[in-house]
Amino acid sequence: MNTSRRNVVITGAESGIGAACAKIFGEAGDHVAILYHSDAQAAEASAEAVRQAGGTAMTVQCSVDDDRSVDAAFAEVEKACGPVSVLVNSAGINMSGIPVRDMPTPVWTRMLATDLTGAFLTSRRFLKGWAADRPGAIIHISSIHAEAVRAGGADYCAAKGGLTNLVRTLAIEEAPNNVRVNAVEPGMILTPMNERALEDAAYRKSLEVNIPMKRAGKPEEVAYLARWLASEEAAYVTGACIVMDGGLSLLQGVGA
Repeated sequence: MNTSRRNVVITGAESGIGAACAKIFGEAGDHVAILYHSDAQAAEASAEAVRQAGGTAMTVQCSVDDDRSVDAAFAEVEKACGPVSVLVNSAGINMSGIPVRDMPTPVWTRMLATDLTGAFLTSRRFLKGWAADRPGAIIHISSIHAEAVRAGGADYCAAKGGLTNLVRTLAIEEAPNNVRVNAVEPGMILTPMNERALEDAAYRKSLEVNIPMKRAGKPEEVAYLARWLASEEAAYVTGACIVMDGGLSLLQGVGA
């Protein structure tokens, strides 16, 4: 690992994968800006975890679906610590579980605004403030549902599918500028987004039986991959969407 101090912005860092990423980047000695939507107390807990891990941290409220809020959040970070070197986009909401024929338009638009437009707005603002004298890295936390669709998940699957092509397009646009853009596509990860699986062991077991590795993933496992993608060890990796699901998505054709 290159442990020289970087300025890292992580969206959705008050819980789940985003919080795990904050701590793991803190272990590398980085300065981590924790962008949170509404839970300031949870954001401060993430910041304290960064400090305990060896990094420095600040918290900034941000609605990733609002360009003015994104601009203001990045400006606050840049004023406090200078240009941002790494963006980890982890803010997102889960699929509605509503079939298309019954899905209200606001459910659809809220998902796209958060999980896709939010990634666009934060990426654009990162690039506008990026200092060209150093490498840059953008890592989006996506999902295996970018490819493996699920009934009742049209909103989520469409947003994550769109994110895949945003990642690929940004990668070729920014490669000449020394900015790499990649995504992690997790499967079942034990986060508050999977609250029932976290709290109900029997339910979790009923899902894990479908995973070749026979267990759900941990948020820190995703975070370690995100940190690697931001490191010099991954200096030749861009435009990649790396699946991390214990082999789950490999079983799509089983039983057909």
